[in-house]
Amino acid sequence: MYFLKTSAAFDSAHFLAGYDGKCANIHGHRWNIEVILCGEQLETDGAKRGMLIDFGDAKAAVMALADSYDHALIYEKGTLQADTEAALKRDGFYMIEVLFRPTAENFAKHFYEILSAEGLPLKSVAVYETPQNCAVYEKTETANGDI
Repeated sequence: MYFLKTSAAFDSAHFLAGYDGKCANIHGHRWNIEVILCGEQLETDGAKRGMLIDFGDAKAAVMALADSYDHALIYEKGTLQADTEAALKRDGFYMIEVLFRPTAENFAKHFYEILSAEGLPLKSVAVYETPQNCAVYEKTETANGDI
């Protein structure tokens, strides 16, 4: 099995509505997305001969994903008062509404699903909220072989 790893980072803010602690307040992170790709077979022909996937293609996909979240306020749908949300949008703030609580765990799965849909041969996606703390999402096979 071959494994490749690439990463990209973005800066954004979030908050955890209903959380009993500091993370209930809007705060920022330097999020790092680390992607591990895997596969059994390397390309046998053409310019990509000997490669699992061109690093340039993998890096471009991960960087585009990171760039789309850069310098945004990421918030869970329904957690901002309508007038607060409207005022922030009216003032031109870049905001991304998500359908899940914006935790590293949920981002890891969310980013896995996005990159997998783009055709990357993923093993796992790790999302670092700090340099020392990350959440990892990896699809696993069930007992009957389904993923």
